[in-house]
Amino acid sequence: MAFSKRTQHRPHRINPASDEFAPWPKSQLTEQPLDRNRLHDFDYLTLGLTFLLVILGLITIYSATYVPETGNWLTTYCQRQTVWFGIALVVASGLFIFHYNYLYQAAYPLYAFSLLLLLAVEVAGTKHMGATRWLSIGDFNVQPSEFIKLTVILALARYFSDRLLPPPYNLKELLIPAIIVALPSTLILKQPDLGTAMLIILISGIVIVVVGITRGTILSIGISALTTAFIGWHFLHDYQRQRILTFINPEIDPLGSGYHIAQSKIAIGAGKLFGKGFLKGTQNTLHFLPEQHTDFIFAAYAEQWGFLGTIFLLALYFIFIFRALNIAMEARDSFASYLASGIAAIFFWQVTINIGMVSGLMPVVGIPLPLFSYGGTSMLTSLVLISILLNIHYRRKA
Repeated sequence: MAFSKRTQHRPHRINPASDEFAPWPKSQLTEQPLDRNRLHDFDYLTLGLTFLLVILGLITIYSATYVPETGNWLTTYCQRQTVWFGIALVVASGLFIFHYNYLYQAAYPLYAFSLLLLLAVEVAGTKHMGATRWLSIGDFNVQPSEFIKLTVILALARYFSDRLLPPPYNLKELLIPAIIVALPSTLILKQPDLGTAMLIILISGIVIVVVGITRGTILSIGISALTTAFIGWHFLHDYQRQRILTFINPEIDPLGSGYHIAQSKIAIGAGKLFGKGFLKGTQNTLHFLPEQHTDFIFAAYAEQWGFLGTIFLLALYFIFIFRALNIAMEARDSFASYLASGIAAIFFWQVTINIGMVSGLMPVVGIPLPLFSYGGTSMLTSLVLISILLNIHYRRKA
């Protein structure tokens, strides 16, 4: 990343014949079949981490929704999540077969389609807990704002990889990327979903920093962010303001807006060093802990497995994100590098915000823990992102 002067820009494809960087000719955007002799190039570490996190998540969803009186061997939520995992696994496996070059071609159409889905939520969305964020398709609810995380970084990766002007970029040159980010963020804020809108901005910010921006641009963005936060306070919903005030002082409303954070911190602390054991968390089983299978699933896990269990889970996420960044650095072209960086940013910010939220270090904004929290759309999006990472790693060599 450069800040002082423009450096040589790397376009989005390597010409294998000359080892020089050149654009992709459309005639060469053909499918490259998988080679069984190259199985050693597959990223088994990332795949193993993915399955381990999903299994731990399913176990925690089961324990968080288990009702002893029913005698069911598997809870309804765990069953649904397992079905979603199966669907997501099929979709991700199919996506891996195709070269990621196709995502370059489809970046803008997918971005436009995701905007249409967000508009459809405005017209025919399903309302739940005061927010309209879902589209009902049969027995399933789909949350389009989950998909927009991917399509935004796809659009940004294609835009920057197509730029003939090398980085670093100034504020004027970031106008189009700003529009790409602002359109979905505005639609998501109207749902209202402050957490996802902030997440998209943070993810996009990481991609832009990786590409390269000038020092003056960094200063301008910082001033603009503070000004926007000050003005935006007056446009927040009452419950959103209350969440921020509760974050600053949790004791201001311990039985109201501060209840979630208070019970979550009690659950995490109750786990102590080794935890209370599987299905033995009192905050969880007695339903003191709200949304214990979705946003606050980390607290349910921490109560059962304690400090050592949480360290193990955080280590899994740390290795996973570090591996994603390594894939970005090893990518053979700038489009893949920017895309992998954006995927790493998605997982980093979701893990950071969710754990910070349930620990009382950040305001409650409703961000799920990837591969762990209950949610079909989140599971599908996460596995698609991981499939793209595996795709980039497998095809990193010419």
